[in-house]
Amino acid sequence: MNSKEICYNPKFTHIYVENRVYDHPRTQEILAHFPRAEIIRIEHYKDVFNRRRQDVVTQHLSQNLILAAKKENYFYEGAPVCQSFGNENFYYCSTMMNCVFDCSYCYLKGMYPSGNLVIFVNLEDYFEALDEILKDKSMYLCISYDADLLAMESVTGYAELWAEFAGKHSNLKLEIRTKSARTAMWEELPCLSNVIYAFTLAPQQMITACERKTPSAGARIECALSGLSKGFPVRLCFDPMIYQKNWREDYGELVRDLDQAFAAHGLSMNQLTDASVGTFRISQDYMKKIRKMEPVSPAAQFPYVNVGGVYQYPKELIEQMESYLIGELEKRMDREKIFHE
Repeated sequence: MNSKEICYNPKFTHIYVENRVYDHPRTQEILAHFPRAEIIRIEHYKDVFNRRRQDVVTQHLSQNLILAAKKENYFYEGAPVCQSFGNENFYYCSTMMNCVFDCSYCYLKGMYPSGNLVIFVNLEDYFEALDEILKDKSMYLCISYDADLLAMESVTGYAELWAEFAGKHSNLKLEIRTKSARTAMWEELPCLSNVIYAFTLAPQQMITACERKTPSAGARIECALSGLSKGFPVRLCFDPMIYQKNWREDYGELVRDLDQAFAAHGLSMNQLTDASVGTFRISQDYMKKIRKMEPVSPAAQFPYVNVGGVYQYPKELIEQMESYLIGELEKRMDREKIFHE
């Protein structure tokens, strides 16, 4: 049988549930979305998620879901390769592990041994721990680094729950990063000044080549500007910029598409909270794993330069790509609103 003829199950036909969370109300709410799924009870999520010799790429074609509880290490300091946007006490957390999207360059493929998706249902424990932290200091917290929360919002409601928590804490600022394009969420989420919705944008040519299962560039732009027009804080992330032969023309087309979309909504780019620009970079250890999984991916197989254990483009190419896009954005918004690594 030709590989193109192989049929895979749809997502989440099998759901693994830790015994300790089976009766948790949030577990039952999630299971209600999948009435035909086969439920398999387990002792610990790592028994499934951390098994050896899993085929991550194939698992992404037919993902299983794992419902579990996280009992320690709720919050982590932000990594140096990630943008803090000038905020102090930069942290991130994972209430989910893995993504429903399937980008060929995603660092999660190098970090996790599985392509399946884990949801930690004990969100109240995160909130309790964070309550204690916020008594002593402020925090800038990114809650959608190791998964796309908004892409799963119709199943979990996590973005809404996090936003409601942030509404009670003026010294907490959240970033929810996404490649999703579900405009209905703006009718469901509270509009708060300390919850930033960060949309990762890329030229359609790059999305087609490298970002499987993600919404189109146009759909992401429309979703972002729909939120901005309703008063939600919106950040546009041109990060990672991925090299392709015609990258300058492709990013030029993306900027022109943004011009048209902003004009259609009667908005200005200066109404954005900010924007970020950064070329692709990744841990050498993660990339070695990804290259084995993605042998034909142009993003994975590029001859990167290794700088201190981080694979990145040659310095001249980085400067060309980032300076071009920053220059285009500077024509449209204040320079102090443009961040780059």
